[in-house]
Amino acid sequence: MKYLCLGYYDKSKFDALTEAERNAMFDACFEYDDHLRAHGHSWGGEGLQPSETALTLHWNNGKVVTTDGPYAETKEQLGGFGILEARDMNHAIQLMSQHPALKYGTLWDIRPIGDMSEIKKASEQRRRQNTAR
Repeated sequence: MKYLCLGYYDKSKFDALTEAERNAMFDACFEYDDHLRAHGHSWGGEGLQPSETALTLHWNNGKVVTTDGPYAETKEQLGGFGILEARDMNHAIQLMSQHPALKYGTLWDIRPIGDMSEIKKASEQRRRQNTAR
């Protein structure tokens, strides 16, 4: 089963790290990511630019409206994501509990990815029927 792992960090804590501490953190994290990949547990992931670069879309009065920055004002910011392959939630927890980023204050939100294949298939059939008319 696949799990989306969202990594949240406290920017003030990150900014307080020395360059050597940041390099040690990144090296440890990338080494563990390599380990996950080598054992078939990683489907990829990426770091994100700072939340100040974010844009939020929402629907308001019949049109799309944009807002600069993240939607929620929180101390922790979404810093990156990964897609993890694990047997079940307990296995996902076991794998992510070994991630070195935890030692640097990162919080991991682990969410099962839903299987949308049957819903997509049914939607494709409905759309084909609508275009055939």
